[in-house]
Amino acid sequence: MGDSVNEYTTRLQQQEQEIQSLSAEIESLNNPQSLNPSSRLNELQDENAKLKYRLNVLKKTMQEERATHCGNSMTNINQQLQEIFCEAIRASCPELDDPPVSVAPNQQAKFGDYQCNSAMAMAQMLKSKGVKINPREIAEKIIQNLPDNKLIQKAEIAGPGFINIHLKKPFVSKLLSSLLINGVQPPPLYSRKKVVVDFSSPNIAKEMHVGHLRSTIIGESLCRLFEFLGYDVLRLNHVGDWGTQFGMLIAHLQDKFPDYLTSSPPIGDLQAFYKDSKKRFDEEEDFKKRAYKCVVRLQSKDPDFIKAWNLICDVSRKEFQRVYDCLDIQIIERGESYYQEMMTKVVKEFDERGLTEMDEGRKIVFAPGQPIPLTVVKSDGGYTYDTSDLAALRHRLFDEKADMIIYVTDSGQATHFQVVFAAAQMIGWYNPLETRVEHAGFGVVLGEDKKKFKTRSGDTVRLMDLLEEGLKRSMDKLKEKGRDEVLTPEELIKAQRSVAFGCIKYADLSHNRINDYIFSFDKMLDDRGNTAAYLLYAFTRIRSIARLANIDEATLKKAAETSEVLLDHEKEWKLGKCILRFPEILQKILDDLLLHGLCDYLYELATTFTEFYDSCYCVEKDRQTGTVIKVNMWRMLLCEATASIMAKCFDILGINPVGKM
Repeated sequence: MGDSVNEYTTRLQQQEQEIQSLSAEIESLNNPQSLNPSSRLNELQDENAKLKYRLNVLKKTMQEERATHCGNSMTNINQQLQEIFCEAIRASCPELDDPPVSVAPNQQAKFGDYQCNSAMAMAQMLKSKGVKINPREIAEKIIQNLPDNKLIQKAEIAGPGFINIHLKKPFVSKLLSSLLINGVQPPPLYSRKKVVVDFSSPNIAKEMHVGHLRSTIIGESLCRLFEFLGYDVLRLNHVGDWGTQFGMLIAHLQDKFPDYLTSSPPIGDLQAFYKDSKKRFDEEEDFKKRAYKCVVRLQSKDPDFIKAWNLICDVSRKEFQRVYDCLDIQIIERGESYYQEMMTKVVKEFDERGLTEMDEGRKIVFAPGQPIPLTVVKSDGGYTYDTSDLAALRHRLFDEKADMIIYVTDSGQATHFQVVFAAAQMIGWYNPLETRVEHAGFGVVLGEDKKKFKTRSGDTVRLMDLLEEGLKRSMDKLKEKGRDEVLTPEELIKAQRSVAFGCIKYADLSHNRINDYIFSFDKMLDDRGNTAAYLLYAFTRIRSIARLANIDEATLKKAAETSEVLLDHEKEWKLGKCILRFPEILQKILDDLLLHGLCDYLYELATTFTEFYDSCYCVEKDRQTGTVIKVNMWRMLLCEATASIMAKCFDILGINPVGKM
């Protein structure tokens, strides 16, 4: 439906421009005889009238369809304002092919709720066409051309051409009531797309470290966002489970546990096992030769060697699962071994298209505009990470039929993925205008000394040690606040896990993922400022307001269906608007994959609620007896709406709040 509207709108604009051109040509003719309109002009004007009629019918149908689709969905106010202003802007300046539509929340409430800043940019565009016009005049035209709508109370011009937009309070109140009745529902999704998110990706026989923590937390949160928005999400763990290192591991296994085929080897510390095998590989020539032979036997699928490989992988998987259980992660493992058979076909496909060339015994692929080639076959005939990543990408595009593929790895791999994506486009696997394939890179985790996060001995910090330290510090913090005296043992454990893992996740997600960030337990467990500790306590307090006033869920639901949410106090109005910005925030994250925007919004919502709660009595009590005298139900509804949005934010961030803390 939207495509039809765009098609008709484009045709309409083209014809109106041609009509203007023909009219101008006629007027410029000196011969008065020529003032009779040409037959072409008459044809265009007739078709133009028909197009306008069809366009209006389509727009009306779209509005009806949206109303049906969006019955229970949250409304993206910014998006609706952009559509309204887009129509007004096009009507104001039909001579501009693609006029900018810029609508954003107003930074200063006294000037309005939203602001449209398009007039200045439009004036510049017109100036480049030789038309000089004051941006305020354009802004006046835009306001005059605003179509009838349910959102805007008034629009005013300020400064050089800003348009300040004031929303209708009944409209905002109605949206809040809908949210309370229907719950936090995603904006409508007109077609369900499939998303593959590649994240976590540890290496077999090595410990998960803080780099894997970032990938795991960010990747899981993006998956939760896509799922809430209605996408079909496939979580993939591209583990490093194949390669020459398995030769030395199997050779070492044979020496240490010669009966491994009949008795499961008690490998307690796989990291130490890996280090021992690597030391032997570097120092013992005979062991190195045997390790290479083991690789050949493994790659030829010798059953005994496949069993040894599986034993080593299983020990790693158990360690990985301990981390995933703490962080509440469920992910499908598809390691490099999964794509082994596909790599030969991928290389053949590039060969047949004439896209490979030889370079000192290696087979390489140059993608247009890229600084380095991909090595698809090594000089010894083996495949590389480049080959396995190409095979994985091809499988996700053609077998999984993904509409969107997101890779969550450190920023150091940005160039690698850039070249892989360029090669895939070159061979025609996907069109970036139709399929979104993107690398969501992230910076490194630093210690408080602003150097790479390491143990005192200089080793990489084991992820499981980090999570266990978080649990210990979380319990210490809860006991320091005397929570062990008021919570049951079960409630205390729940609060401990909620705070520990919530704080670790939030500390990561609240920073722009592109930047490095400093890992500090002291800062993340601080219950002041933009931390999970503060937000979890704030959420628990908000949830307790209704409970302490003896108002149950059924009473709130009935009130939402029968009572209007009043927004007369400035703090009520500010909170109501903040609550309803949630869909706008999600849309922005969908565009840029930067989750710190959701954390910033969550903190803003919590602090805006505090302003409201400090200024507006929700429950009025007798000062001497503490007895509830009056409950301002519309304010209780604002409390409930705030808590509902906060709960959904926590859910997307992978944080589990608790009822009591």
